[in-house]
Amino acid sequence: MLTVISPAKRLDWTERNVTATEPAYQDDAIRLAKTMRNQTLGELKKLMDLSDDLARLNRDRYRVFSDTPEADVTRPAALAFAGDTYLGLEAASLDKDEMAWAQDHLRILSGLYGILRPLDAIQPYRLEMGSRLKTRRGKNLYDYWRDQLSHALNAQAAEIGTSILVNCASQEYFGAVASKALNLRVITPVFMEDKSSAPRIVSFFAKKARGAMARYIIQRRLTDPTALIEFDTGGYAYCEEMSEPDKPVFVRPYTTAPNT
Repeated sequence: MLTVISPAKRLDWTERNVTATEPAYQDDAIRLAKTMRNQTLGELKKLMDLSDDLARLNRDRYRVFSDTPEADVTRPAALAFAGDTYLGLEAASLDKDEMAWAQDHLRILSGLYGILRPLDAIQPYRLEMGSRLKTRRGKNLYDYWRDQLSHALNAQAAEIGTSILVNCASQEYFGAVASKALNLRVITPVFMEDKSSAPRIVSFFAKKARGAMARYIIQRRLTDPTALIEFDTGGYAYCEEMSEPDKPVFVRPYTTAPNT
C-alpha cells in the first residue's frame, strides 16, 4: 500500500545525521518559490492569512530560497515537519529499516514541492495547498499541480506493486489529487472522539491519529488493507457499524484536546 499525509506549517530544524534525497518536483518548487518571492508583505498576509511577524518570516525564507541548496540549509521532510500529524508519525524514532520502507511507501503532499518522500530535502517554507497563488497555470495551486500528483502517485504505486492508496491527508491536500486521473483504490480512515452526545471528529486528535496510522502501516509493513481495522494506537478501535468499505471509522473515548 502507498500512504499519503499532509505537510505541516510548523517546522523543526534540528540538525540530524541523515542522508537526504532530492524531491521529484524540485524544479517546480524553485519556480513557485520565485513566484512567492515577488509577493509583498501585504500579499503574503492575505494569501495565507498570516500575522505581520509570520509574513516577514516567510518573506525572508523565500528571499533566501536557493536553486541549488547546500545540505546545511535543508532537512529531510518527514523530520522537518512538526505539526499534529507528525506528533503521531514520530518519524525521528523510526529505525533505519523502517525509514527505508517509508521512503518507498509514504508520500507527503506539498503545496510547494508537490509530492515528497520522507527523506527528500526541503528548505524552510510555508505554502498551503489551498492558497490562491496565481501562476501561469491558473489561479491557485490546484490549477498549478493539476494531474501531476495523480500521475506521480500512480507511478509510485506501480513501483511498489500496489493498487491501494491509504489517504491520511487532509481534504485541503488530497483535494489537489485529481480523482479522474488516479488509478488507485483510495481508503480514507476516519478518526472520531466519542462524546456523550455522539462521536465526532476533533481536528487535533484526527490529525495526530492520521500520522499514527501512517506509522502503524510503516512499522508493520502492511500490504493488505483489511489489516487496517486492527489499528488501536492511542485507544482507537474500529467501529464496523459506522464504517464504509473504503472509509473505516475508528472511535475512542473523548478527552479534552490540548491547547495548540
